[in-house]
Amino acid sequence: MMYIDGFVAAVPAANKDKYVEMSKGYADYCKGLGAIKIVECWGDDVPDGKLTSFPMAVKLEEGEVVVFSWVEWPDKATRDAANQKMMSDPEMAKMEMPFDGKRMIYGGFQPLREV
Repeated sequence: MMYIDGFVAAVPAANKDKYVEMSKGYADYCKGLGAIKIVECWGDDVPDGKLTSFPMAVKLEEGEVVVFSWVEWPDKATRDAANQKMMSDPEMAKMEMPFDGKRMIYGGFQPLREV
């Protein structure tokens, strides 16, 4: 069964082009490790909340935009093997993120249904 890695991050609007370039490299890397699909979304209509919201979750600062992305893997085993490879690959450590990675939220998800 397919497996999804989801990510939410705060990216400085001025770094949009850098983010797009970084995400292309990450997508190519993931595809090489078995990913089926990578989707990157630049926030367009992301309201502030009173109790919870995407901006609150990433501690959005002035001049930043919420980015929402996911990687679709064929199964959890492929995703786990890819993550293990990424963590031990010195090239990944060199990848420059054009945002504060400490405020990125991520997790793995088992799909319940797809319509």
